[in-house]
Amino acid sequence: MDMIWQHAPVSSTELVRLAKEELGWKKSTTYTVIRRLCERGAISNQNALVQPLIDKEQVMRVETEELLDKVYSGSLKLFFTSFLQKEKLSPDEVAELKKIVEQYGKEE
Repeated sequence: MDMIWQHAPVSSTELVRLAKEELGWKKSTTYTVIRRLCERGAISNQNALVQPLIDKEQVMRVETEELLDKVYSGSLKLFFTSFLQKEKLSPDEVAELKKIVEQYGKEE
């Protein structure tokens, strides 16, 4: 999907070339993936022109929610606590995160 998002709209022939160069995939593998992504509604392949039907941010949100649910029982607080115990943030990073939390935090 990253390749499709990056190059869309892209011909399936060009996608085969890119997948071979970047991933070492055979032509048949690329066409199998294109078919499966079409079946799942993630992309369209009309007249050999491949385009995404879902945006990257949407996928990232869903995958993040699934990770939080699976690993942290849905707790964003537990995720941050776990992350921050390992990663040390600079004062600038702390300030930026505070701004983000304030901007997107729910008002009570």
